[in-house]
Amino acid sequence: MQGLEKAGVILGYKARLDPAQTGRAYVVYVAVGLSEHTKAAQQMFEQAMARADEVTECHNVAGAFEYMLRVEVADLPAYKMFHTDILGTVPHVRAITSYMVMGSPKDERG
Repeated sequence: MQGLEKAGVILGYKARLDPAQTGRAYVVYVAVGLSEHTKAAQQMFEQAMARADEVTECHNVAGAFEYMLRVEVADLPAYKMFHTDILGTVPHVRAITSYMVMGSPKDERG
């Protein structure tokens, strides 16, 4: 393991937490489309997502929309608040499509 750490293959270690006990058991994947496809619009969006504690992953993707988010919150009302008060106030957000996770038969994230 030390060789892999020194070579930079292992980037770090982290604990896996029980989402039910941390108040983040409600998981939603969110596809976000922007109204402008400029570097400035993307940087503004990425900075806003970096500040949002609910967003645990933010990926710039190719396809019908620009970003895929993983959002972890306590429940549906908490997600609605994130959707409306945070994501809905970010400039250049044109479209938001939410995919609520109903189960995870395979999850190999560390």
